[in-house]
Amino acid sequence: MDRRYDIDWIRVIVLGLLIVYHAWCSFMPFAKEIYMPQNKDFLMTIGIPMSLINIWRIPLLFMISGMGMFFAMQRRSWKEMIKDRNKRIGVPMVFSLLFIGPLVLFLSMLFYKDEIAWYPHLTHLWFLLNVFVYFYLLLPITTILKNKPNGFLKKILKSVLSFRLGIYVFSLPFLLEALVVNPQNYPSYANSLHGWALGIVCFSCGYIFVSLKDIFWNCLNRVKSISFFVAISLYLYRLLMMELWAPSVLIAFESFNWMISILGFSARYLNQPSRALKYLSAAVYPVYIVHMPIQYFFCLYILPLSISALTKFILIVLFVFGVSFTIYDSMIMRVNWLRPLFGMKMNQKIN
Repeated sequence: MDRRYDIDWIRVIVLGLLIVYHAWCSFMPFAKEIYMPQNKDFLMTIGIPMSLINIWRIPLLFMISGMGMFFAMQRRSWKEMIKDRNKRIGVPMVFSLLFIGPLVLFLSMLFYKDEIAWYPHLTHLWFLLNVFVYFYLLLPITTILKNKPNGFLKKILKSVLSFRLGIYVFSLPFLLEALVVNPQNYPSYANSLHGWALGIVCFSCGYIFVSLKDIFWNCLNRVKSISFFVAISLYLYRLLMMELWAPSVLIAFESFNWMISILGFSARYLNQPSRALKYLSAAVYPVYIVHMPIQYFFCLYILPLSISALTKFILIVLFVFGVSFTIYDSMIMRVNWLRPLFGMKMNQKIN
């Protein structure tokens, strides 16, 4: 099966946006509530674009994780899949639980001058546990589907996607989740019922989408502009008429349209290899794992400075990306025993 470079690009971009989002959190009133270093002055205006990104960044990450499961299963047995996911997700998750997460909390305790402690926590890597659980929950079903590639269900879905707007049938579980769970704050995904429920919906849809192959990609190409128009219209309605608040079911539909339009335009313009993508695709997972303690470390020294909040935000973003990639390039990528701790295969060469 041909590699989908557009999916690789989406993964790189989404995880990069998450790093920027985490830096911005230190400049918001809720920072202390999530035990993140807080600046005395806030950057509320950045919340306008963030309110657009936040409703689809994590759902899209779960969706492409489901896509990744499908691609991986095409060249592996179910036993090989278990071994691969344990290495790719399980090992970094345990390492992060015991070392990365506690280090993040330790640095936060230093910032707030709290009593120092060291205890297991996943912090920003909570989604690894979600994906790990989704994999094991869905493995029996996906194994059956793999062994019956032309089953009755797939025939029905192919017929649905033959219609131009057939993709919107898949918006129904998103709307149902929003109605049943009714989250008070839609982008609050971490360690919440909403996050778990929405995550498995996105993960499952991602798997189903790519299993339909060209029928899905052709459907995306037909509907991508419509989805973008719907998404931007709903966002502008929230921004101009409702001060960015909206019922969860409306945000769910907006989120779905953003994801479909992003997948569609990415398939059209980003599905091609490049040296930059080869490097970034390998780097982004380890970089995301290490970025949070690096951010907290620089917050200790940058937030107390007598400079503008915007300048502090820019400095933190630059330092976090720069140091994270430096650690990846000089240590994680090159030290063989470190590689598995960050989800990389041993002895894998990056040209």
